Amino acid sequence: MARKVWGVDSVYTVNQELYDCVRKRFGLPKFWGRYLTDIPKVSNGLTKQEITFIRSKGIKVLPIYNVIREAVGYDEAQIAVRNAVYHARRLDLPQGTVLFANVENFFNVDSAWIRGWVETLLPTGYQSGFYHDPVEGDFTQAYCQAVQENNEIALQSILWSAEPEPGVTSERKAPKYNPATPNCKANVWVWQYGRDAMKCQIDTNLADERVLNYLY
Repeated sequence: MARKVWGVDSVYTVNQELYDCVRKRFGLPKFWGRYLTDIPKVSNGLTKQEITFIRSKGIKVLPIYNVIREAVGYDEAQIAVRNAVYHARRLDLPQGTVLFANVENFFNVDSAWIRGWVETLLPTGYQSGFYHDPVEGDFTQAYCQAVQENNEIALQSILWSAEPEPGVTSERKAPKYNPATPNCKANVWVWQYGRDAMKCQIDTNLADERVLNYLY
């Protein structure tokens, strides 16, 4: 069994203040999930300076692409990939890094979009990932259908599960690794088990140590 590592994600820029808050109250994350782009009232986009700061603390960057309103259609996925890769290259994220598509549980999702994301990312040298809710919403059905249509989807993608949600904890008190998974073949290597911490503006995660090989 691969070892489990603890990490966080945030919509806000990681600066000294946020880092100190997390370090003092929660622990030292092995990875930090951050958004590739600026969306007003939703997320601060990553910058090269922020990446340098995060990595200087011995923390790996987990990149998330969230300019997605619904995950429907192969062509739409191709457009999303082009945008995600543009931002990844702009930030000098190396090839081999996983780019997580942020698929919320209230989105419409179909198998064509999931195939499009994975199949279009593959030749770019970046790895495909999905932040998703395997319990609520359309993701599980669409993902498993995509795997039936192309078995490579299951091999090539890394899944980040948002269920179940026992709640935010420090690193020391993190639960046993037990994310909900789709009912088909899937590499569920990250689990967001706690959201919206009161003391620092973060979510808390556990991950299979293998995912660190695909983070920057």
